[in-house]
Amino acid sequence: MSEKNTNKNYSADSIQALEGMEHVRMRPSMYIGDVGVRGLHHLVYEVVDNSIDEAMGGYCNKIDVVINEDNSVTVQDNGRGIPVGMHKKEGVSALEVVMTKIGAGGKFDKDSYKVSGGLHGVGVSCVNALSAALKATVYREGKIWEQEYERGKALYPVKTVGDSDKNGTSVTFHPDPVIFNQTTEYNYETLANRLRELAYLNRGVTISLTDHRQKDSEGAFVNETFYSEKGLEEFILFLEATREPLIQKVISMEGEKNGIPVEIAMVYNTGFSENLHSYVNNINTHEGGTHLSGFRRGLTSTLKKYAEQSGMLDKLKFEISGDDFREGLTAIVSVKVAEPQFEGQTKTKLGNREVNAAVSQSVSEMLTDYLEEHPDDAKRIVEKVVIAATARHAAAKAREMVQRKNVMHGGGLPGKLSDCSEQDPEKCEVFLVEGDSAGGTAKQGRDRNFQAILPLRGKILNVEKAMQHKVFENEEIRNIYTALGVTVGTEEDSKALNLEKLRYHKVVIMCDADVDGSHIETLILTFFFRYMRELIERGHVYIATPPLYLVKKGAKKRYAWNDEERDAILNEYSSGASVQRYKGLGEMNAEQLWDTTMNPEFRTLRRVSIDNATESDRIFSMLMGDEVPPRREFIEKNAVYANIDA
Repeated sequence: MSEKNTNKNYSADSIQALEGMEHVRMRPSMYIGDVGVRGLHHLVYEVVDNSIDEAMGGYCNKIDVVINEDNSVTVQDNGRGIPVGMHKKEGVSALEVVMTKIGAGGKFDKDSYKVSGGLHGVGVSCVNALSAALKATVYREGKIWEQEYERGKALYPVKTVGDSDKNGTSVTFHPDPVIFNQTTEYNYETLANRLRELAYLNRGVTISLTDHRQKDSEGAFVNETFYSEKGLEEFILFLEATREPLIQKVISMEGEKNGIPVEIAMVYNTGFSENLHSYVNNINTHEGGTHLSGFRRGLTSTLKKYAEQSGMLDKLKFEISGDDFREGLTAIVSVKVAEPQFEGQTKTKLGNREVNAAVSQSVSEMLTDYLEEHPDDAKRIVEKVVIAATARHAAAKAREMVQRKNVMHGGGLPGKLSDCSEQDPEKCEVFLVEGDSAGGTAKQGRDRNFQAILPLRGKILNVEKAMQHKVFENEEIRNIYTALGVTVGTEEDSKALNLEKLRYHKVVIMCDADVDGSHIETLILTFFFRYMRELIERGHVYIATPPLYLVKKGAKKRYAWNDEERDAILNEYSSGASVQRYKGLGEMNAEQLWDTTMNPEFRTLRRVSIDNATESDRIFSMLMGDEVPPRREFIEKNAVYANIDA
């Protein structure tokens, strides 16, 4: 945690109101990303971020989050409490300023917080604006202060409602169903994943999550408490639980370089994936940025220097690349920056140049010490680098096969691909269909103008357990690359995609609604997550949802996507109805497949998104890895609700 600021008092005058909040309700997506499930959960994160700011300042060590029975959420901390005194400029209580002025808060006053979390400082006032009702309770100065709001407007001035010897802030809010018309129901696991992440990133802070909507087997409310004593070192062990370690000890460091707090933890495993996770002020910067560039530079230069001095590269006839040093590496880089500059597709790419050198120097010093003190581990790492380099050269040849145009298949497109006539990628979609039989039905049922079909034979390669050149040599995977029109990458960045040539802006995975279909779906998703993640991040990947049942009674017929819908239709039809259970896509005729799964007017597509990259990384590794017990536990726990599309 950051050092306490003892030079200034945290008072009403510490709160700066930057601008009004009239736009928030009219343009909510500008402030929280969207008004779907992700935006709904973002409201909780914004309130928790205020408490985390107190923790980073050294004023708070306990945060409690409660999902109430009515799907409202309460966040309470034991910090200093939001100031309640009169704000000179605004003429009202500082609490009301914080709650009703967008961009108002202590984090904009450099004397209140050294660094602060939160995405772009929209703060709790944005949550207030998007809530049907919100209640703020402050424990401060020996009293309990309170104010309630309705859609961002205060219902009465701040008032005292009692005495208390504790300090802190409690905020309870009800998301506005007018704004969040898709759903106002919170997902426990989504919140738990983020709070666990925050506990690892802010060691020494206890964060609890309680769900008053559900009880455990003993009759108590479902509850988890997250606490980490060693921070990122324990985070790494959590992520690596299902992978086989190459070295037994986590390499870690925490310190300050050029005034920038830097924390790093890393470890090597026997796998082939590179798993780098980066954070700035607790924000998951999944697009990377200068801190990740600094990490890569420090890692490559230090390991390369050690490997050359050890003589282990003497027999190698080709140059080692940066990719070779990161195969089988899992690392977390966390920096705290006073004034972060974000850029990129989703504004989660760090642009501060000074951070690059700070992280690079930190990595270099950390690794140099570790390699000297652990020569056996150092040897294992360099040996793995040499194997990775050799495999990379084999992969380069396989990559050329993917890029080479095959004249026999007309312009290089796979022979099995039934293309569409539309040329505008934004209007085109391709269905990756399980099996030739279902592929044939989909070809007959599709709209040839804008829908293309690519049948996949059986289960594609499990990329989680395959070396890179094996991935590029796989025929089904080559067909996916070629059909989509994207280039595979270069030797410097083997997974970089050139999306300018993407031929379809909707890539739809369509598999049977059974166990085998779910497995194939997960294999394809694992491939996209590991090798085409940018497609997911830009919202191009979808999952089709074919029905499970056809219910008939005389001339009437209805489709059902789950058991509950089937039972409801049977009750509606009363007696005499028959039920057909679809075991696979091939059991439907072309008209049925079009009506239920492919017709844009009636179908339901689930867009695949990555809400939490570290959790997605852990789940894919666990589902596709060798460890059976954690996979069985996950499936048993999520058998009904599992949504593997991250």
